[in-house]
Amino acid sequence: MPDSFSRRLLAWFDRHGRHDLPWQHPRTAYRLWIAEVMLQQTQVATVIPYFLRFVEKFTSLRAVAAAPLDAVLAQWSGLGYYSRARNLHRAAQICIDRHRGSLPREFGALAALPGIGRSTAGAILAQAHGLRFSILDGNVKRVLARHHGVHGWPGATAVQNKLWALAEAHTPHSRIADYTQAIMDLGATVCTRAKPRCAHCPLQRTCVAHRDGRVERLPERKPARALPTRKTVMLLLRDRSGRILLERRPPTGVWALLWSLPEAENDAAARHHLGKSIRLHALAPFTHTFSHYRLDITPMTGIATATRGVADAPGQCWLHPREAAALGLPAPVRKLIENLPEKP
Repeated sequence: MPDSFSRRLLAWFDRHGRHDLPWQHPRTAYRLWIAEVMLQQTQVATVIPYFLRFVEKFTSLRAVAAAPLDAVLAQWSGLGYYSRARNLHRAAQICIDRHRGSLPREFGALAALPGIGRSTAGAILAQAHGLRFSILDGNVKRVLARHHGVHGWPGATAVQNKLWALAEAHTPHSRIADYTQAIMDLGATVCTRAKPRCAHCPLQRTCVAHRDGRVERLPERKPARALPTRKTVMLLLRDRSGRILLERRPPTGVWALLWSLPEAENDAAARHHLGKSIRLHALAPFTHTFSHYRLDITPMTGIATATRGVADAPGQCWLHPREAAALGLPAPVRKLIENLPEKP
């Protein structure tokens, strides 16, 4: 017999939950895996078009594993947190090598795959196979922290352990897939971070945060830390035929293994590196914000009358914009290239 929490939540879900998300039809382990990884740190509305394009391009786990990493990154371009795409590609290859070409149904093996972990593994197994595993994504943390009046930042180990215990206690023994979707839906559409719709919540009468007037203060936020700012100059160099100079990012760090524009520390360093043969013109600067710092970008554009000696570094190449569009590019780089005039 489900407890009151899950019973009320499932009754609400039957009337108000989301039943037409693209990964629900069909609700296969492969489609749920792609969706759950994309949904890590990204909202449903943003994910849907990326998901649809991705599964149209890669119709199976085997297709992901067989594809070059560049092709996977290209489909991910603009979604951010690119380590998710690299982990997805690696996990697909591991499944080919060790799990007969499928996502494992054994929890430990699934959770151990790159980019999956405890909550994502639980979401896949619960929704694809109806197995009783709990989840604890951001929406679920918020629902449980408010309902039970759990204080502290959910990222702290002690708080997270308490929330996991609550998640497992409330997970019913039947309708596992529906319950898993229901608690995510409640957090996404009713128990939202800002302006929660408490009057529409099926859990309102037993919610500690609502009772105590602390809904806006729970869950507690991560202790504030000022974001540092870094600066870079991005070089939009083209040759006479309109090709753009691109270079592969290192295998670690920001935008790892994506294709990007050459960079310099500042305007003077860029001019010194390229010599006097290329005249550079500054474009409007802009800021790109990461989770841990802000990057002030000054784009500088120029025409290389001769390409010999300009792209001699390993991992650099000249590509036409349409060729570059097929690669994995960071979102700000893609926008810069898309806004270039057709002819230099």
